[in-house]
Amino acid sequence: MDENLLDERDAARRVDDVTSALERLAGTFEEEEELSVVLQRVCQQVVHAVPDAEIASITLLRDGAPYTATATGDSAHRIDQAQYEAGQGPCLEAARTGELQRVKVAEAAQQWPEFAAAAAGSAVLGYLSAPLFVDREYHGSLNLYDTGGNSFGALDAALLELYTTAAEAALRSARRHQAARETTAQLSTALTSRAVIDQAKGILMALHGIPADDAFELLVKASQEQNVKLREVAEDFVTSARDGRR
Repeated sequence: MDENLLDERDAARRVDDVTSALERLAGTFEEEEELSVVLQRVCQQVVHAVPDAEIASITLLRDGAPYTATATGDSAHRIDQAQYEAGQGPCLEAARTGELQRVKVAEAAQQWPEFAAAAAGSAVLGYLSAPLFVDREYHGSLNLYDTGGNSFGALDAALLELYTTAAEAALRSARRHQAARETTAQLSTALTSRAVIDQAKGILMALHGIPADDAFELLVKASQEQNVKLREVAEDFVTSARDGRR
């Protein structure tokens, strides 16, 4: 069979694979899942988007310190950790420079000798890492490792960049939903706290015939003396009043 025809068929298969992976990823926009779950999905599906990838991981930077947020297996964790301990490697380079890294093992030994020495016992033959940016708190790299000897080519790099762009959109959506849920929870807590504090103030005003400001000061003083939150003091006071203990 003509070699060009084989190349065309292989390219078409790869495009189909990444299209399917992107379609599955798009479903996360509608599900409003937790950010950690979306990270796991991104990591699991990328090995389908880039056929030459056997294992994958996501590196995130927290205050400049890298950690593996999720991975498809222990081997990915070990390779990532070798990079973190050496302070060098493709995933860190992608995260810090914002540039895609496509490197073979021999090239890695020249570019990052300390990391290469630490990872010498692994079965990885090639590295492909793309920068991943969600927001200032969540950024790092999406990492692929080749253990099959196929070696990552230019098409693999292009497919990973395409997938990463879609993944960033999904992660930003999940991040917005998470922030909205956290804000809603905080508002709910604040409203509940305000209600019980007002209730405690009302009881104190009725019991002692004092104005609202004085009642509030009594609650604040009790909070300071007991070294507990004002809301907790108010809740305890209201409960005690209902039980007839005050």
